[in-house]
Amino acid sequence: MPKMKTKKALAKRVKRTGSGQLKRGRAYVSHLAPHKTQKQKRHLRKASLVSKSDYKRIKLMLQD
Repeated sequence: MPKMKTKKALAKRVKRTGSGQLKRGRAYVSHLAPHKTQKQKRHLRKASLVSKSDYKRIKLMLQD
């Protein structure tokens, strides 16, 4: 059986942390910033971790 290919679009959007979790950027950042509060924009700058339910799906796409 051939090897599974990595989904390159996803691989460019996530990074693995030292403990093995996946770090991702946040949504709602790319445009329409003027109507968002400063606090909201500040919190969106920080990366977050992929949730457990999503991790189950994503790990199949990332064949590391």
